[in-house]
Amino acid sequence: MTEENQTENRLVTSESTADENMIEVTLRPEHLTDFVGQIQIKKNLDVSITAAKAREDVLEHILLYGNPGLGKTTLAHIIAREMGGNIKVTSGPVLEKVGDLAAILSNLQRGDILFIDEIHRINKTIAEVLYPALEDYALDIIIGQGPAARTIRMPLEKFTLIGATTKMSLLPGPLRDRFGHVFHLNFYEHSDIETIVNRNAILLKTKLEPEGSALIAQRARRTPRIANRLLKRARDFAQVQNQEFIGKKIVSDTMNMLAIDEFGLDEIDRLLLTTMIEKFNGGPVGLNTIAAAISEEMDTIEDIYEPFLLQIGFLERTPRGRKATPAAYAHLGFDQNKNQTLL
Repeated sequence: MTEENQTENRLVTSESTADENMIEVTLRPEHLTDFVGQIQIKKNLDVSITAAKAREDVLEHILLYGNPGLGKTTLAHIIAREMGGNIKVTSGPVLEKVGDLAAILSNLQRGDILFIDEIHRINKTIAEVLYPALEDYALDIIIGQGPAARTIRMPLEKFTLIGATTKMSLLPGPLRDRFGHVFHLNFYEHSDIETIVNRNAILLKTKLEPEGSALIAQRARRTPRIANRLLKRARDFAQVQNQEFIGKKIVSDTMNMLAIDEFGLDEIDRLLLTTMIEKFNGGPVGLNTIAAAISEEMDTIEDIYEPFLLQIGFLERTPRGRKATPAAYAHLGFDQNKNQTLL
């Protein structure tokens, strides 16, 4: 199996697939009051939306950042619906030419929302076009070439840009400074994930027992997208087993079949930690060395695997490299004292 397929087939990855995007649209809440978790962000958005509507004005530009699967796209759609504007969705890698962005901006109506996913991946030329568009609601267009070239400024309707990124540090400073609101989405509490699972089970017309929803929430890595994915797999397992209700046993059997343990770790997570412990005495070890040892790309490890392992205290970043923590040793059944080398 190639590295790309390994990542795509990983059940507990928080990256979304094209098929999943189509399915998850039906599970997404439509209003801010229905959005579970991220309490502080919801409060701030509610105030800003209410105030903007009272002034009959548009929202300031919004930047959402955090790990994949935490609800950035969902929030963008909710904001557009609450403001009563249309939403145009695109992504950083798609915007390759200035003409692509100009066509989108010139077609926006007052109050519309432009949502750019992976905004950190836009190129420098596109970013420079965005600066006057965000600040002055104008599009600077160069006509002609060489000495005869001249710039004309085309006014734009007032709109709101919502940018989403998993890598805040890669966003150009001048672009980052033009966002009036910057919100960081955190991992969810288990109780919030359980609420989301129960809600979506009803939407999927699935009978989910409390013990079953609690077990799914426990193994969902505090990420709604993964919780939805596990719910669907448990539903499939129950259907094949001719079970009307999804209880604790069905969910437990599903997780065992998928090799997802009580912390939500899958085979790749365990391989990463086991490799660090067995081959490198638990670290510290460099990211490039880990990537080579498990045949995975450094970016994939850093963006997909590490955040949750850091969150639950199984991995530690140090100036000298990554280290497996005592909690990781205990969970995987290793004796930490036996893996220490004399310096």
